[in-house]
Amino acid sequence: MLSALDISASGLMAQRTRLTAIANNIANISTTKNEAGQPEAYQPRFPIFEADENVRGPHGAVGVKVSSVEVAQIEPRWRYQPYHPDAMQNGPHQGYVAYPNINVMTEFTDALEATRAYEANLGVIDVTKEIVQQTLKILA
Repeated sequence: MLSALDISASGLMAQRTRLTAIANNIANISTTKNEAGQPEAYQPRFPIFEADENVRGPHGAVGVKVSSVEVAQIEPRWRYQPYHPDAMQNGPHQGYVAYPNINVMTEFTDALEATRAYEANLGVIDVTKEIVQQTLKILA
């Protein structure tokens, strides 16, 4: 029973990381500067999940963990705004501003999926706790 809790807890943590990455992507949808203050579009982040062999359940089930949070290396959306302070001053994109290439609908869909997975793991935890409580009542 406790291994089922461990597996569900690992799923909760993984989905929380995924939701954090999605929230960051949406929050930075108009970010046109990097951390150093240079004109550069924000690059979306996405977590990479992998099996966690340290969290094992019955019948060979394993937990999940976030192995890394990757940065998508995608071409920014270019918008012609020659008077914007972050507009390119020279080169082929002169007068254009680089905006993150983030699809809000994709991010919202991913957030909905992550929320449902989070809720499913919470449901497993609730059912497991109920089974443990009922077992203790029978044994008492």
